[in-house]
Amino acid sequence: MQHPCQITQRELHLSDQHIHYRIYRNPAVESERKLVLLHGAGVAGEDTWHAITAFLDQWREILVPDLRGMGQTHAPDGEERPFTAIQLMQDISQLVDHLGWWQFDLGGYSMGGLVSLLYKQTHPERVTKQYLLEAAVLDRPCFETSVALRHQYSAAAEQLRTGSPEQGVLDFLNTISPNRKVSTQAERLTIDRLAQRPLGFANALHCVTTAINELDREQLVAAQGDVTSFIGGLSVEPMHQYHRGLAERLPSWHYFMIPGTDHSLPFQKPRQIGRIFNAELGRYLA
Repeated sequence: MQHPCQITQRELHLSDQHIHYRIYRNPAVESERKLVLLHGAGVAGEDTWHAITAFLDQWREILVPDLRGMGQTHAPDGEERPFTAIQLMQDISQLVDHLGWWQFDLGGYSMGGLVSLLYKQTHPERVTKQYLLEAAVLDRPCFETSVALRHQYSAAAEQLRTGSPEQGVLDFLNTISPNRKVSTQAERLTIDRLAQRPLGFANALHCVTTAINELDREQLVAAQGDVTSFIGGLSVEPMHQYHRGLAERLPSWHYFMIPGTDHSLPFQKPRQIGRIFNAELGRYLA
């Protein structure tokens, strides 16, 4: 399938980070609607969103940046340094300001979901429709359980830093997707993708752990607008329980289970997810 968008790649040079980003422009779309898509820990923006963007037909422009520690974004001296979720959110803020994107829809996957939640909380007037794919910190009904779970991710991060990057990735996958269906080829691809920048991946995991110990999740959720939330059908039942509960008590929260997928759902069902993006925007606008 030929991609319908014209794709350009650029860099925004901040004082401590060169932010690499892609803009997908669809000339067939008549509206001027814009969408920002944020990837998860350890995986570049293009790897996460490229296939999905091919099925998005409601946005003239789609911005896909690489967050710190991942993809082609890097410090000027090439060093990998720790960062916070607030820094990631501020990077996005500077990028959309640089582009003159004063209002847009926003989607985030995993850690990118956490960053998008923080951005909406901080800049509520700039974000309209929202999409979350298994957003970090929204994984268990009991917040204390979510916090405790981060200790397992910390162990994976330590492996990435000082032990075997491959074992660190496996520890991460076994924690976040314990029910995944393992095929040798898909597992190898996932490991290779996540191990490209092991220190950046470790810093991303630590970033989420630090954030979950500092934020008020109830306030964060209450600050959101119209949210479409995607959870993989093979993901743990408590995650489904939490998002079903949010959809039941919040009229603006819309939960979708994607059958046959786990935490890797954007890579597994891009066509289905893209179609739901389009349909949910139609519902929101109506």
